[in-house]
Amino acid sequence: MRTMLTFVFRFKFALLLAVFPMQNAQAQDTLEVSGSITTPDGAPIPFANVLVKDTDTGTSADMDGNYSITASSDAILVFSYVGFGTEEIPVNNQTVIHVQLKEDVAALDEVVVVGYGTQQKKDLTSAISIVKSDQIQKRQTTTIAESLQGLAPGVNVRGGGRPGQEARIEIRGLKNLQSANPLYVIDGLITTANRDFNPNDIESVQILKDAAAAAIYGSRAANGVVIITTKKGRSGPLKVSASSKMSLTEVPRYDLAGQEEFVRLNNMAYDNAGLSRQELDLNVNTDWQKEVFRTGLIQDHNVSFSGGGDNSSYFISTNYFGNKGTVISTDFDRVSLRVNTSGRKGIFSVGENLALSNSKTEETGAPEAFRGNPFIDVIRLFPTIPVYDDENPGGYGYGKQGVANTFAANPVAIANLIDRKTENFRIRGNLWAEIDPFPFLKYRFNFGYETSFDDYLYLRREGNWTLNQPYEPSFTNQNKAQSETKLLENTLTFDQEFGKHHITLVAGTTYQKNNYEQINGTKRNLLVNPNTGEYFDVLDLGDQGIVGGFRNESTLISYLGRLEYNYDDRYLLNAVLRRDGSSKFSDENKWSNFPSVSLGWRLNNESFFRSETISDLKLRASYGELGSGDIPDYQYIGLINTFGAIALGDGQTLYPSATQVRLANSQLRWETLKQTNIGIDLGLFDNRLQLTADYFIARTENVLFEFPILLTTGNDGGSPLINAATVENRGFEFNAAYNQVVNDDLSFNASLNLSTLRNELISLGSGLNESIQGNTITRSGEPVGMWYVLQTDGLFQSQEEIDNYTNSQGQVIMPDAQPGDIRFKDVNDDGQITNKDKTVVESPWPDFEMGFNAGVQYKDFDFSMNWIGSFGATVYNGFRSIVDRFDDDSNYRSGIQPWTPENPDTNFPRVVKGTTLNARGDSDRWLENGSFARLKYIGIGYNVPTELLGKIGFDRARISLSAQNIITITRYNGLDPEFSNNDIFQRGVDFGSFPNVKTYSLGIEFGF
Repeated sequence: MRTMLTFVFRFKFALLLAVFPMQNAQAQDTLEVSGSITTPDGAPIPFANVLVKDTDTGTSADMDGNYSITASSDAILVFSYVGFGTEEIPVNNQTVIHVQLKEDVAALDEVVVVGYGTQQKKDLTSAISIVKSDQIQKRQTTTIAESLQGLAPGVNVRGGGRPGQEARIEIRGLKNLQSANPLYVIDGLITTANRDFNPNDIESVQILKDAAAAAIYGSRAANGVVIITTKKGRSGPLKVSASSKMSLTEVPRYDLAGQEEFVRLNNMAYDNAGLSRQELDLNVNTDWQKEVFRTGLIQDHNVSFSGGGDNSSYFISTNYFGNKGTVISTDFDRVSLRVNTSGRKGIFSVGENLALSNSKTEETGAPEAFRGNPFIDVIRLFPTIPVYDDENPGGYGYGKQGVANTFAANPVAIANLIDRKTENFRIRGNLWAEIDPFPFLKYRFNFGYETSFDDYLYLRREGNWTLNQPYEPSFTNQNKAQSETKLLENTLTFDQEFGKHHITLVAGTTYQKNNYEQINGTKRNLLVNPNTGEYFDVLDLGDQGIVGGFRNESTLISYLGRLEYNYDDRYLLNAVLRRDGSSKFSDENKWSNFPSVSLGWRLNNESFFRSETISDLKLRASYGELGSGDIPDYQYIGLINTFGAIALGDGQTLYPSATQVRLANSQLRWETLKQTNIGIDLGLFDNRLQLTADYFIARTENVLFEFPILLTTGNDGGSPLINAATVENRGFEFNAAYNQVVNDDLSFNASLNLSTLRNELISLGSGLNESIQGNTITRSGEPVGMWYVLQTDGLFQSQEEIDNYTNSQGQVIMPDAQPGDIRFKDVNDDGQITNKDKTVVESPWPDFEMGFNAGVQYKDFDFSMNWIGSFGATVYNGFRSIVDRFDDDSNYRSGIQPWTPENPDTNFPRVVKGTTLNARGDSDRWLENGSFARLKYIGIGYNVPTELLGKIGFDRARISLSAQNIITITRYNGLDPEFSNNDIFQRGVDFGSFPNVKTYSLGIEFGF
C-alpha cells in the first residue's frame, strides 16, 4: 500500500479530492500556521485534510503535501487522510508544524490515476488494475511490459530473451487483426514505454481495461491504456539513492544428438531411402550450441537525487542498463536521464517531466526467412561440420555437397560477416501549468514533446555462410530517421460538494501532431583498411550508390468531457464523451464519437447493511465505445509511381508517365469497440482481504483487415485495408489479495489472479468466411488462428494394415506407404490424403491464465516470489518440425527411437531421406500442449539495521538475491512454452523464438 500511496500523493495531475471552506479563526490571537504532511519515510501526502478542532475551519494540503492555515494560538490541529491514522497537534504558538501520518494498513488504497485526473479507489466504477512500483522494479527487465507479467488479471504478457526485445502485451485479448499494443501515457504524455524507457523511474502503473475506464482516450484506447506515473521529489533536504544490480543469464539449450548418434541416424535415413550415404567428416565434432550461445551479463545501475522546499520539489535520476546477450553478437545498452520538477506560488503551479535516453542495439541474423536465426541454425547444422573452413569464401564452415547436404547458415560466420546496429536518441517530456482561481475550479495546460533520432547500420562483408551461396560484394545500407510528436492539452476541472452530492466535471481539448522522416542510402564494394582488415562503413567510400527517403505526417484533434457524480458515498455515476478527428481518414470519415457510462453501488454504506466481516462491498456496471485507427498514414489515398515511361508515335519516343500502383480505400473509418463490464469489489476483515471479479463482453466492429487481391487488378502496393471483420472477446477476471501485519516484526501478503478469455471471429466480411495463414485458419464463428492441419492416426505396422486402410468405397488411401509410416485420416473420404483433409483440431488460446504473488517480511529480512501460468493452449513446436522430419538434412533430437522391424513398439515413424508424408509440416504431429506454470521471480532481501547505518551516514541500505525463470513445469518439448510470436494469426507457432533466459541477480541499494 505504501508504494501505491506514494505515487498517488506526488502525481501532478491529481484532482482536488476534498475542499474545505477556509475561514479565519475567531480567536483574538491568531497565527498563520504552515508546514508539511508526509508519510514516515518522507513521501508527501497531497490534499491531506487539516482541520481546526471543534470548528468548521479547515483546508487541504497541496500536491507536495504543504499546507497553510489560520488558527488561534491555543487551537488543536487535526490532520487526517484516508488510508492513514489521524493526528492531533496543539498549536502552542507555533507557526511551523510538520507532521507524519502513519499508514492504516486496513484502509483502502486512496487515490487512483485515471485519464486527466484521479479518483478515490473506493469510488471507481470501471475495471482498473493497479501495479505497485516495488513489484515492477524487483525484476530484471528491459521494458515495463515484461514487469507487468502475472501482476494483473486480463493482462497477457509474453517476453523473450533477446537483448532489447520488447514484450508483447494484450489487455483482454485480441481486439482487432492489426495490432494488440495498448496506449501508453507517461506523466500525461501519450507515448510508448519501449526499451528506451527506464522502468526504475516508475512510481506506479494503472491499467485501464474496460471501455468506461479508457473512453477518455477515445480513438486510441481499444487495446487498453497503461498509465505510468514516474517518481517525483519530496519535501525536505536532499536525498540521494543508489542501486546496482548485476545479473548472470543462461539460455536454455536443445537436447541434440552428438556426433555418434547423428551419424547413426543419418546413415539410417539414407539407407531407408536407397541413397548413398554422405561422406560425413568424422574428424569433426562441433557443438554448435556451445559455439553460438554464451553466458550473458546484465548491469543495471541507478542514482537519483530528490528533495524540495515548501513550494517546490525536484527529482533527478540517471541509469545505465547493459545487456550482453546469451547469443553471440547480441547486445543492448541504454543510458538515461530524468528530471522532474514542480513549483507553486499562490494559485499558480508549474512543473515539467523530462527524460533523455540513448540506446544501442546489436542484433544477429541474415535476411533469409529461415536462415540467420541462431535458434534454427544450431539445430540444422551437423556436428560433423567445422566452424571454420579455409576452402570456403570467408573461411567459415557450412554445408558441402555429398559431405554435409544442408543449407543451414553458420551463425558464427553471420556474426562476423554482418553487422546490424541500431542507435536511438530520444527526448520526451511535458511542461504543465495550473491555476486554481477558486478551491473548486482548476485550469491546466499541458505541452508534451517527444523526438527520436534513429540511426541504423547494416554492414555486409565479403564471405559466405551457407552452401551454394552466390558471390555478393561488400555493402552497407544505412538510414537516419527522426520522429517528432507534439501534444497540446487544455483541461478545466470543477470539483465541489453540495451536501451529500459530490460532482466533478472535466472538460478539455487535445491536439497531437506526429511527424516521421527518413533518408537512406546503400553503397557496394567498400574499401578495406589494409592494416586492420576492417571495412570502411562511410557511405562515400563505395560505389553503386542508391538513395531514398520518405516523410509521414498525421494529426489528431480531440474534445473530451467527463462527469463524476457521488451521492452520499453510496451511488456512483461516471459518464465520458470524447470526439476525435484524425488525418488518417478521408474527410467524410475523419470524426467519430466515443461515449461511455458506468455505475457503482456501495452497499456497505447503506443503512440496512450490517456486517462485521464485510468492510467494503461495491457493485459495478459499465458500457463504453472505443476506437482504433492504428494504421499507416495515407492509406485512403492512392499511390502514384511517377518514374514510368511510355513509347508513343512512329519513332516510339519515350515520354515520362505516372500510374497508380496501389489501390486505395477512401471509405476507411474507425474500428469501434463496444464493451460491457460487470464487476464486484469486496473487502473483508477490515479490507485485509480484497476480492475483485469482472465479467466483460467486448465486440469490435468494422475491424480493419488487409484483403489480398490479384495483381491483375493493377495493384502493386500491398493488399488494401478495408473495414470488414467483427471480433468478439468474452472473459472473466478474478483477483484476491490478502495483507496481514502480525506484529512489528512480521507481516505477509499474497495475491492470486485468474483470467479466462473466449475469442471469436463473428464475421470476416467482404463475402469471405475464412482466411488461411500457414497452418491456421481464421473462420467465422471460431477463434482467430485455429490449428488447421492433417490428423495423424498412429503408425502402420505391416503391409496388411496399409492394404486394409481404405475409404468407404474400398479404395486404398495410402498405397505408397510402408510399414513404419504415419497413418493420416482421410477426412473427406475421397481415398487420398490431400489438403482437403485438413480440419480444425485445436486452439492456440489458453483456457485460463493465472498469476500468484506472495511475500513475507520478518524483521530486517523479506522474501517474495511470483508465479505465472497458462493452461489449455495448443502450440506448434517448430523445433521438432525440423529435427524429427528426416526428409531434409539437419541434426536430430537426442534419444529418439525410430520405427524399425526390430523396434515396432514406438510412436516415432521410420526415418527416411527424401519427401514423405512423415515429414509434412502441416500435420498435428507437431502440435503440443503448451500449458505451463513458471516461477517467474523469487528473491530474498536484507535491510541493514538503522543503528548500523547511522555510523556510516546512510539512511537505508539493502542487499538482495533473486532469480528468474528457474523453474518451469510443462510438458512442452520446445525451449520455452512462454515464447512470443507477434503474428496475430499464428500466435501459437514457436519457430525460432528467442526463449526467456534464466537470470541470477545480486543487488545493493542505499540512500542518505
